Amino acid sequence: MASSGGVKYQYLAGFCANIISVSYGAFCGWPSASFLELQADNSPLESGPLSNSDAGWVSSTLCLGGVVGTIVFARLADKLGRKPALLLMALPSLIGWLILPYARNPIHLCVARFLGGSAGGGCFAVIPIYVVELAESRVRGILGTFVVLGCNLGVLAAFTMGYFFNYKQVAWMMSILPLLFIICFVFMPETPQFLLQCNKLEEAEHALRYYRNIKKRVSKELSEELKLELRQLRTPEKGEEADANVNSAITLADFLEPKARKAFLIGIGLAATNQICGAFAMLNYTGVIFQQSGSTLPPTLAAIIVGTIQILGTYISTLLVERAGRKVLMLVSAAGIGISQCAMGTYSYLTLLGYETGAFSWVPIVGFSVMMLVAAVGLLTVPIIVLSEIMPVKIRSMAYMIFMAFLWLLTGFMLKSLPIFSESLGMHGTVFLFAVGAFASGLFIAIFVPETKGKSIETILDSM
Repeated sequence: MASSGGVKYQYLAGFCANIISVSYGAFCGWPSASFLELQADNSPLESGPLSNSDAGWVSSTLCLGGVVGTIVFARLADKLGRKPALLLMALPSLIGWLILPYARNPIHLCVARFLGGSAGGGCFAVIPIYVVELAESRVRGILGTFVVLGCNLGVLAAFTMGYFFNYKQVAWMMSILPLLFIICFVFMPETPQFLLQCNKLEEAEHALRYYRNIKKRVSKELSEELKLELRQLRTPEKGEEADANVNSAITLADFLEPKARKAFLIGIGLAATNQICGAFAMLNYTGVIFQQSGSTLPPTLAAIIVGTIQILGTYISTLLVERAGRKVLMLVSAAGIGISQCAMGTYSYLTLLGYETGAFSWVPIVGFSVMMLVAAVGLLTVPIIVLSEIMPVKIRSMAYMIFMAFLWLLTGFMLKSLPIFSESLGMHGTVFLFAVGAFASGLFIAIFVPETKGKSIETILDSM
């Protein structure tokens, strides 16, 4: 099939679908520069300068929105289809951006961030499933990295625009993204696998021909080849029983089946590795780390540098995910994060003890930069791909919804708890704690996580 078709429309679908993830990324990056303006004495808010407590609530409501969006859009993806669910994400994203220029108090900002977070929850709940169901094995991993790449592009765009424009102007410019997403994505077909689950055989074959770039029936043999792939898409688990029950109601017994139970537990562990390594949480300390090193860079410029590093790391992941493999990237990432954090923690601890560390003031910047680079290559990117690959088709959407809701809750916990950790353990203790989490993540991946590079969904499920 690969030789007779092509992947250009699979790439096109991946690019178009992830325009909405760029919008979500911009929501993530928006506070970096905007909080400086909103917390200033001449704050544009009618309620006055944004307090640190209010800023904390404005930041964390993104995660609350992510939990709600994960549940809502995952259910819509099952009921209405992957494409309608994705298109509906544009609504909260657009409304969130339109609220920001008219915000008069922290509550308005929280509402806007909640709506933006709900669209983000939908992105991570639906886009990976959409990609798995339309992509060939040889490009599935590459397309799977696009959701994180899109988010990082949005973060960098918000950082950069925040350096040149005020927060209202940034919001107006970013409101174009949900509209652009609708214009580009509305022409994409539904995934063949979802259409098959709805017994829409003709539409499923048409969608498969589109995504495989096969426009005409050139032979009976080609048609049979398509039918074979359609059959495999419909029942990756094999067997007549799977074929008969693929549309039946999901029950607890489906999750307790040995392969499904093992895949689910691995998925929970993978979701945890994404956060317990501490890389995402430490982004909130970008300014502190750069200041600690003696850097004279303004906070906005420091944020732009970090955003650029994330883009580079995610792009490297895109290049290597189908070459080096998912497991290798995650293992290298976990080791790199842990080593970088050990270097940063050691520098911070020696400075606290009063040792002369001026000659090594570059360690925090280099350590932080390396940490964010290897994190973007692996643990912040690849688990999102693997989570959607290892689950049986019947429970994939429900399980992925649970994974992402757990991930959002864990993210919110980490962001709210990090100040407590740093106060009780010190910056060095907090960084060392994250290093332990990174090394533990690597150990978990080495022992339990299967390699999925270049394997069909059928083969992955057979190996569980």
